[in-house]
Amino acid sequence: MTTIEFWYEFASTYSYPAAMRIEEIAAKNGLKVQWCPFLLGPVFKAQGWADSPFNIYPAKGAYMWRDMERICQQQDLPFIRPNKFPQNGLTAARLALCPLVSDQRAQFSKQVYQAAFAHQQDISSAQVLTTILKSLAIDGQKAFAQAASPEIKQTLRTNTETAIKKQIFGAPTFVTADGELFWGNDRLEQAVAWQPG
Repeated sequence: MTTIEFWYEFASTYSYPAAMRIEEIAAKNGLKVQWCPFLLGPVFKAQGWADSPFNIYPAKGAYMWRDMERICQQQDLPFIRPNKFPQNGLTAARLALCPLVSDQRAQFSKQVYQAAFAHQQDISSAQVLTTILKSLAIDGQKAFAQAASPEIKQTLRTNTETAIKKQIFGAPTFVTADGELFWGNDRLEQAVAWQPG
């Protein structure tokens, strides 16, 4: 089955609605989703930004929050603006890459997004993440130990470096089997329908 890469960052607002619908849309197009967590911080830094552009440019940020309300209403998704933005998704991203979590990466990732954007929870909290792991019958203590290992830390660094090499500059980004890049939740349908040549 052909695969489409889904590059996402847990602090990314627009990755939330994308994560909640990508599998269904991809399946209808005969595609398997490869969930690729990475960090936007180094990507932004490479562009000369020390913060999210939604914070750097207030008008852009105000638009984004209103846009998220509209999108989530349209998708029938609960949405509550986080108390802090962007949230720290480092530990969540490392957990998503752990062997213990890998088979349930999609479900884990969707629950992290729901915690952040539907329940106004702090996704850097060990308690919040442990609750998510427990709901998936994953041993939290073992998963956190794996997440803290040098191997998983390097895997996340490599993912982020790979994203930069692919010229990914934001999240969500979808990359097709032939390397075509589509950025943004509103490009998901176009990405899965892409026919090379």
